[in-house]
Amino acid sequence: MTQLDVLAPVAGRVVSLTEVPDPVFAQALVGPGLAVDPDRSGPARAVAPVAGRLVKLHPHAFVIQTADGAGVLTHLGIDTVQLAGEGFELHAAEGDEVTAGAPVVTWDPGAVETGGRSPMVPVIALDAAPGSVNQAAGPAGQASGPAGQVGTGDVLFTWSR
Repeated sequence: MTQLDVLAPVAGRVVSLTEVPDPVFAQALVGPGLAVDPDRSGPARAVAPVAGRLVKLHPHAFVIQTADGAGVLTHLGIDTVQLAGEGFELHAAEGDEVTAGAPVVTWDPGAVETGGRSPMVPVIALDAAPGSVNQAAGPAGQASGPAGQVGTGDVLFTWSR
């Protein structure tokens, strides 16, 4: 069994998927994971949560597949597909190899919220077994717990695969 550290693509408050205002994510139908309720102080760069190939890239969401086949979905906000890319700036292209922590998309969580949508960012371990995702310790090794804060690029969760 291997452990894959999945980084927080954005800074904010770590929340359970059950708090995401979308039934597909809240019921973990896409897979297990966690979400980040992002900082709304202005535009934010969403970074790659793992190293690998960008196998899907939309302005509001992207999937990175690691060298050993693990897929991680990052979804920037809920119902943001309706924005048709407006307010999102891509820093990579589909098919690119990216390193963990590399910028992928710049967006403005506050503007998403002002537009009537949730800016929550689900981070999903695709095709993962229930219970295979464990929340990481917070800053300085303290358990962050569901109400913990996470910085961009901090370990969000560990995926046992």
